Amino acid sequence: MSPTSRTNPLRSVDEHLAGILSTVRVLAPLELELEQALGTTLAEEVLSPIPLPPFDNSAMDGYAVRAEDVKQAPVTLPVIDDVAAGDGRMLVIGPGMVTRIMTGAPLPVGADAVVPVEWTDGGTARVTITRPVEEGNAIRRAGEDVHAGDVVLPAGTSIGPAQLGVLAGVGRRRVLVRPRPRVVVISTGAELVEPGTPLGTGQIWESNSYALIAAVREAGGQGYRAGIVADDATRFLDQLDAQLLRADVVITSGGVSMGAYEPVKEALGPLGTVRFDRVAMQPGMPQGFGVVGEDRIPLFALPGNPVSSFVSFMVFVRPALRKMRGLPAEPTPTIRAVTTAALRSPQGKRSHLRGVLSADGTVAPVQRQGSHQFAALAAANALVVVPEEVTELPEGTTVEVIPL
Repeated sequence: MSPTSRTNPLRSVDEHLAGILSTVRVLAPLELELEQALGTTLAEEVLSPIPLPPFDNSAMDGYAVRAEDVKQAPVTLPVIDDVAAGDGRMLVIGPGMVTRIMTGAPLPVGADAVVPVEWTDGGTARVTITRPVEEGNAIRRAGEDVHAGDVVLPAGTSIGPAQLGVLAGVGRRRVLVRPRPRVVVISTGAELVEPGTPLGTGQIWESNSYALIAAVREAGGQGYRAGIVADDATRFLDQLDAQLLRADVVITSGGVSMGAYEPVKEALGPLGTVRFDRVAMQPGMPQGFGVVGEDRIPLFALPGNPVSSFVSFMVFVRPALRKMRGLPAEPTPTIRAVTTAALRSPQGKRSHLRGVLSADGTVAPVQRQGSHQFAALAAANALVVVPEEVTELPEGTTVEVIPL
């Protein structure tokens, strides 16, 4: 499909996003060791094979007793044994007897309460208990957290530290998951050089790929920089072909505008599988999206201006990565906030203005809103969304905000 001409109408943000979400596919599941599963999404329902806790145990250090025997506290009773966590013996206490017991240790048969050590004199042969206890005090009953056969994690759960703990707690060593998408970022531009190298005349340090890789990782993907490609369509295609072997998604930065020397459009336009559009948004109007290679890998061709590239990621790439991870396919979430200053936006375009969101629910626009002003974006922690039909918003207006 050939590049869109200047005379073609703008495509709406929602239409462009819908096309993306209808194209990308959920990644196939694979089985991983628990140590590798952080950030992935469960592709199976996980049940507990046993009750949790698996046996009645003590919730604290103290003494296992029969509540009836300490009703008239203070009382002094003989200590017949010690029970530590992991003790596998079958212990029994009779009337008027107690055992010392540690946190997590199995409750002896006959005991129906645990007296905290703080309520005693700490005796080892005989112990004086100063306060009575109710039946069941400081006891964790078998199955009070989970019954055998209960679903502890449904399919579609994003795996974080707590979920890893649950998986290990029900005895799982491996788990079936949707993996984190592998995302390759290719930056284009003859003016770009690697950070840390000297600048020549007309050159700038390449920054987009670093921001995009960080955004990919925050969105649950695995990011890989593929380096810089100058304004050469052939070299770009060679680099792209080399990267497809390790990519679930490719992001390019730059080379999609209307001028000359646009290697991404020049290289991909003739393929007929990548569409280039002018999308009704600011910043980030020039956009490309499609699939490449035999495996039809999704490719996002983002504009080269740093802020445009980042905003485009938040609006279009982030929702696609969520779908690929097996999470609900939806636009990047927003919250509501109140503006501290008047806002302006061009007619017919959805604006994403950089702002500072405060804990009091207000958002203040930053002073510099240019698509090249990356330092201003770094000073912001939110994007204020101004709808296409709105050109002015007075101070105190409630708006939708994308937290960064």
